[in-house]
Amino acid sequence: MPAEAKADSKNARPAPGGGTPAVPSGAAHTRPHSLSHPASAPLTERQEARRRRILHASAQLASRGGFDAVQMREVAESSQVALGTLYRYFPSKVHLLVATMQDQLEHMHGTLRKKPPAGDTAAERVAETLMRAFRALQREPHLADAMVRALTFADRSVSPEVDQVSRQTTVIVLDAMGLADPTPAQLSAVRVIEHTWHSALITWLSGRASIAQVKIDIETVCRLIDLTDPNGR
Repeated sequence: MPAEAKADSKNARPAPGGGTPAVPSGAAHTRPHSLSHPASAPLTERQEARRRRILHASAQLASRGGFDAVQMREVAESSQVALGTLYRYFPSKVHLLVATMQDQLEHMHGTLRKKPPAGDTAAERVAETLMRAFRALQREPHLADAMVRALTFADRSVSPEVDQVSRQTTVIVLDAMGLADPTPAQLSAVRVIEHTWHSALITWLSGRASIAQVKIDIETVCRLIDLTDPNGR
């Protein structure tokens, strides 16, 4: 585990009332409630611009050196915000990198909407969509590794950010399927597809799977879509 992740884990203290640690010990006064939490008040235009600079700096640093290259002080300097301000938005590097992944997926979704996937069936369209997303991550392997490692390290304190990644992935898959009102069985299939895609990323990043194997696995799991189609199409 990287040094910063180890430090966060070692110094973490229980949140009030028990449960998952929210911030490292001794940081209560410098790391108030994250502005990235979906329950927070909407960001002002200035706050949103600041948040975008932070996410851009995070992606740039990760692209150059992976997980270890994303140091909070350097992110603050690159995005021209005070270190304390950075921690108000993202309480830890893991929070920041998971949010960075959600942001990257959002950009991918916009690109996919401009050029929708081809395919006669929903399964074919989803497989193409996920492989296009995979190839986009493949072009930035250090960034992809940093974001996936952050997801792996994430505990319950990062649940809001992880949930946003999951929701964004679900929306991308449902768009490719052409579904606005999926059945419970279809949503279950989508979850399995997302798990497989995430696992494929991990095995590829670790050198245990080739691009060809990833493609086969994605195409195989996407066949679940046909099995859960209530109209049998």
